[in-house]
Amino acid sequence: MELAPAILRLDVSGRPLAWIPWQEAVCLYSKGQVAWEGGARRFCFHGGRSRISGLRSRIEVSSIVAVHGRCRNHNTVPPLSNRELFRRDRHTCLYCGESFPEHLLTRDHVVPRSQGGRDRWANVVTACRRCNVKKGARTPEEAGMPLLAVPFVPNPAEYLALLNRRILADQMDFLKRQFRHRRLLDLA
Repeated sequence: MELAPAILRLDVSGRPLAWIPWQEAVCLYSKGQVAWEGGARRFCFHGGRSRISGLRSRIEVSSIVAVHGRCRNHNTVPPLSNRELFRRDRHTCLYCGESFPEHLLTRDHVVPRSQGGRDRWANVVTACRRCNVKKGARTPEEAGMPLLAVPFVPNPAEYLALLNRRILADQMDFLKRQFRHRRLLDLA
């Protein structure tokens, strides 16, 4: 049996909510909570045998499922972590433009915390250690180090693309249609 990747869970209106394991998707199907399916890929799972008929249970799960019920507020800002920040910025220092492995990157605050800058998506960028030290506790303008790109807050579809490294083509196509920022199109 092929190992199933994470399933893309949507609300009934088609907004992406989360990556869920195939086991959770099977439960949603068995409880009748799947409103509709999307995606080209389907995965077949077998369960136990019926005591009455002797037949083995079988359920098919789509790579994208929309679920009935209430959904959480979609205006919330996704949590910020270095892993997703570095992926947002494509592992590129936004000061010198060089690409680096993750262990050589740092989170830089555009408006330094010492000047009242906050630790949020719109105020942080990926920087190599050398550029971060050179910039210090100054703004890019004060340091004479202009940013190569503007930091942004990923929307839910963009954030889900940043979270998962094993996205199926049909899932990425679905998410891409909701991307607002061109740089994230390069993730596919």
